[in-house]
Amino acid sequence: MKTLVIVTHPSIETSVINKRWVEELKKYPEKYTIHELHKVYPDGNIDANKEQELIESHGNLVLQFPIYWFNCPPLLKKWLDDVLAYGWAYGSKGDKLKNRKAALAVSAGIKKEDYSEAGRYRYTLDHLLSPFETTFRYCSADYRSFFAFYGKESAPGENVPGEEIESPASEFEKSAQDYVNFIDNL
Repeated sequence: MKTLVIVTHPSIETSVINKRWVEELKKYPEKYTIHELHKVYPDGNIDANKEQELIESHGNLVLQFPIYWFNCPPLLKKWLDDVLAYGWAYGSKGDKLKNRKAALAVSAGIKKEDYSEAGRYRYTLDHLLSPFETTFRYCSADYRSFFAFYGKESAPGENVPGEEIESPASEFEKSAQDYVNFIDNL
């Protein structure tokens, strides 16, 4: 069965890495279904039944998003709250995610070394993403970890007006290929 990739990025058109990942996955429509929440639900009103049917018609599930304030974008949180309902995803009769492979793909925006106990933010990305792992495990899914792209942002207060620090284009291309490999090996 195809892998369902739930993409939650409020401005995918201006994204660099998430947009590149989507472009790469779209090259393989026989393997992946790309479901962009902000395009499907611009008003934020999620059709939970439709989303549940979409999940049920696929094999693996990947949630792709940029890290927002050390969490997911609000629409993805709403999606999780609405779609992973009692009696469907968990509970005595909620088994629709049972043994389904699930993973995350995140763009972090911050340098990898800042996501460490000794780093600027004192927590690893593993630690910050643990609520997602716990959610999937609570729903008896087979959580398979995450794929991450760390950015090169400058530290708060160190930004030069009008200057953005970007990763070289070759890093984006390698990341896109590595992302496909990650999903294929769930």
